[in-house]
Amino acid sequence: MSTSALYNDQGGAEAAVEAGQESTPTSSGTGAAFGLFSTDFKKNEDLKEMLESNKESLKLEAMKRIVGLIAKGKNSSELFPAVVKNVASKNIELKKLVYVYLVRYAEEQQDLALLSISTFQRALKDPNQFIRASALRVLSSIRVPIIVPIMMLAIKEAAADLSPYVRKTSAHAIQKLYSLDPDQKEQLIEVIEKLLKDKSTLVAGSVVMAFEEVCPDRIDLIHKNYRKLCNLLVDVEEWGQVVIISMLTRYARTQFTSPWTEGATFDENNEKTFYDSDSEEKKEQTEAKPYIMDPDHRLLLRNTKPLLQSRNTAVVMSVAQLYWHLAPKHEVNIVTKSLVRLLRSHREVQFIVLQNIATMSIQRKGMFEPFMKSFYVRSTDATHIKTLKLEILTNLANEANISTILREFQTYVKSQDKAFAAATIQAIGRCATNISEVTDTCLNGLVLLLSNRDETVVAESVVVIKKLLQTQPTQHSEIIKHMAKLFDNITVPMARASILWLMGEYCERVPKIAPDVLRKMAKTFTAEEDIVKLQIVNLAAKLYLTNSKQTKLLTQYILNLGKYDQNYDIRDRTRFIRQLIVPNEKSGALNKYARRILLAPKPAPVLESAFKDRDRFQLGTLSHSINSKATGYQELSDWPAVAPDQSVRNVEVIEPVKEWAPLVGKTKKSKSDDKFYSDDEEEKEEEGSASSGNEDSSSSSEESDSESEEESSEESEKTSTDSGKSSSGSENSSSESESEQKKKKKTKKAPQKKSKPTAADSDSDENGNGPVAQASSSSPESSSGSETDSEDDSDSDSLAAQKKKKSDAKSKPKVEVKSKKEVSLLDLDDFSPAPTNAPKSSFLSSSLLSDLEGLSLSNISSTMQVTTPSFGPVKTYELLHHMTGKGLSAKYHFPRQPCLYEPSMVAVQVILTNSSDHSLEEIHIGERSPAGLNIHCFNTIERLEPEASVTVSMGIDFSDSTQAANFQLCTKENQFSVSIQPAVGELLMPSTMTEQDFTKEQGKLLGMNETSATITMATANTSSQAISKQVLSVANVGVVSSSQNNFHRFAGRTVSSGALVLVSLELKESSSALLTINTEKSVMASMLLRDLKQALTQA
Repeated sequence: MSTSALYNDQGGAEAAVEAGQESTPTSSGTGAAFGLFSTDFKKNEDLKEMLESNKESLKLEAMKRIVGLIAKGKNSSELFPAVVKNVASKNIELKKLVYVYLVRYAEEQQDLALLSISTFQRALKDPNQFIRASALRVLSSIRVPIIVPIMMLAIKEAAADLSPYVRKTSAHAIQKLYSLDPDQKEQLIEVIEKLLKDKSTLVAGSVVMAFEEVCPDRIDLIHKNYRKLCNLLVDVEEWGQVVIISMLTRYARTQFTSPWTEGATFDENNEKTFYDSDSEEKKEQTEAKPYIMDPDHRLLLRNTKPLLQSRNTAVVMSVAQLYWHLAPKHEVNIVTKSLVRLLRSHREVQFIVLQNIATMSIQRKGMFEPFMKSFYVRSTDATHIKTLKLEILTNLANEANISTILREFQTYVKSQDKAFAAATIQAIGRCATNISEVTDTCLNGLVLLLSNRDETVVAESVVVIKKLLQTQPTQHSEIIKHMAKLFDNITVPMARASILWLMGEYCERVPKIAPDVLRKMAKTFTAEEDIVKLQIVNLAAKLYLTNSKQTKLLTQYILNLGKYDQNYDIRDRTRFIRQLIVPNEKSGALNKYARRILLAPKPAPVLESAFKDRDRFQLGTLSHSINSKATGYQELSDWPAVAPDQSVRNVEVIEPVKEWAPLVGKTKKSKSDDKFYSDDEEEKEEEGSASSGNEDSSSSSEESDSESEEESSEESEKTSTDSGKSSSGSENSSSESESEQKKKKKTKKAPQKKSKPTAADSDSDENGNGPVAQASSSSPESSSGSETDSEDDSDSDSLAAQKKKKSDAKSKPKVEVKSKKEVSLLDLDDFSPAPTNAPKSSFLSSSLLSDLEGLSLSNISSTMQVTTPSFGPVKTYELLHHMTGKGLSAKYHFPRQPCLYEPSMVAVQVILTNSSDHSLEEIHIGERSPAGLNIHCFNTIERLEPEASVTVSMGIDFSDSTQAANFQLCTKENQFSVSIQPAVGELLMPSTMTEQDFTKEQGKLLGMNETSATITMATANTSSQAISKQVLSVANVGVVSSSQNNFHRFAGRTVSSGALVLVSLELKESSSALLTINTEKSVMASMLLRDLKQALTQA
């Protein structure tokens, strides 16, 4: 790097000077200059050598010194190449420091940072959560549009990370990506929606910040998370609290009715009911009130109140503004003490707090009156603080305390701070206007100030007196005379102009003095300021109309001077006045109205607070502080006249979880068949469903505080209606260890019950929370009671495949008796599902119906109406021939329904048949390959009688690959190597979207992500129905409705990674067609294209 470039670089000069001071001074000036640069150069060379050494300790020391330089504001960008080499270091401490450096300089040195992008991508998979988060932070700091897809992928992966710290970083990255490429908004909203469901307090604040930045108008995303955010608020970090409170303030203004209704009465006046919401609600129900506060509104107020004691001033200010905008008027007073406490803080905080108090004190004086002494001005206060305190004292003034306040003001007027003294005089004027009892006292005091030595004080006094005289001019001709005498000594233009205006306005009350003042003014006209000249012209015109004998010549002289003045305003005014008051042939019509125009009675000015109109902005915002709408300001909406449906907040996840999609429409089995539980448990079940169905089951309430991460969220997807309804039960799920214990308890009871499992048994959930078939029949709420990371992966499954599964399982009831000893609740689905019954309306309780009404049907139907494959029997493949298996044969098929065990697994059903003449024992799965293959095995079948069959379910994670899953199928005596190879179409799950969404998503997957071919269609396959049948026979995708007859569109997602797969078929002339597949998975696309081409071209 050249010395001149080094010197010119930002901060380089300072670094060079420092280095020069450290170096040994040389004899000549030139030598000194050279030494200055070379030392600095050597200094950085030293760091470079340390970074390139083989010793980790040297590298670590170098990085600490570099980060220290950055902290001091020194420029270290020239070290970027040397630092970036260490990005792949194994030392965690070194790696962290390198990432800190890269975050700072990645935007400036984009080209070099891009070279290391593969390292950052690898680091996203690092076992250390801090490294993963730092890598994402660096990646999002490289602001180059070309890497937007990589950033998007990284954000999506980080949003599903097990570490809340990484998920928090992904929320921060969302905002950076949005500012870089706003076109990614829709995809980012999906990630935000997912992160909003996160239960970690670490993530909450960051994701709400991302929400406010990207899609602040999408309040529908908040409905289902509202109560959770209110409850988490106390535990969120402080800056997160500020953001969440601000967002919830806006949300509440759109969802609740105004608590400020006239004549409204409240039950929450006493402290007990303020905290005890149950008793509050009972009272409100028993006594009819004009206004009943929504429990969710009360929840927000109650959960934010403790934050008034926060050590963070921003949090206290946020809660204060929330109470100001949302609380009933009699409750707002609780924020007063906290705001006054903030006045002990440093001046920056004082300024903002005082601004907000000034706005509050205009509307509600009573709030701050008891703390009036806190607003007395101290000599050490800065001018802007003094002025604000003065403003508040003026707002608080009333008949009772005005004497105390005026005594304070008398002291302030003598202040050495002239701007403050002038502001005090204005305040005295406001007090005089607002409180008629002290008007005379104030006027007399202001007149005494006219003899003050300080010009600023005198000028301000004149201006204020002028305004006060307008309120009662008849009584104060003496004051006008006194001011005329002082006129020669007053030099401030505004004060001189005010006196001249008073003379002109009340010239009839001082007929002798006014003409003399005009005479003096005519002499000095050319030397006066413009504002004074305008008032001289006005005075001349008014005296001409009232006393033309004395002033006619004077007026003409002044009008002639004005006619040739340098200022065009004065020239214009002079011409206008001349035409108005001096009659001639042309302007005769206006002349007769001259007196009415110039001497019209003028309304007295209203002396108002400068903060009068600031309440149009939300308190505590930048816009309120600068009294102007700032960029990004979100308006607070008016209260709705009628509250929107509150039941939308009862549901935690509106989109149905995919495990339950095929069960929609089922109804509760009759109790006579439901013998899985003991008798007393059954009675409890009946009582629970007969009442409101809104209670927590004992199991979910005991575990409601558990916050296990992904494993537990998978289990909680299966929570029954009883536990899924209430907000607490649905937000929290049990940990794996607890659920395992439950499984053991339930399985011990199983053998005592009726041998044939029923619908309730087969679909009972993993936590033992009751018959799931009943839950799913009653409402979609049961399926939306918890969170899952895979809602986006698929939406529904094939009803045809479901029916097939039923018929297969129903035809083999024999073996179920034998295998009952080892029944696991997870594997109950292996046995026969119940036939669909006619719905029983009596099952839906009133509270459940009201909850159902609140559900957004449009959201649900979009998931439930997935187009299901309409083709015939499911293809069955041979797994093990009975000859090879020594009597044991096995066939398998893909039922095309979501896997119960893990969302990333493909469901496989295996039919095991004993073709031998002796019973087979302990049928199970043995070793598997490749070693990392993730298979959910079926439970060991203890005994399989001759000629008997059993259908079992497995889950295999193929990782979006058609590579075969190899494993051993074992009996007690033998082991058989078998393999399941999926067709590429079986690795998909159907996805529903509109035609517009399809086109939009397709636009994002062009170039390398698009595979297409022109095919010749078989004549039998040209109809719409035939095309759908052929495509669905090959791939498990959903049909997208199309507005054009020649276009057929299908959408799905890969089961393992959730990558979108879009298939479109455009029919051309003479039975040719263009088949296009858009997906990130290019290998899958080419294989799927081959299979579809084969299906569509063959008759």
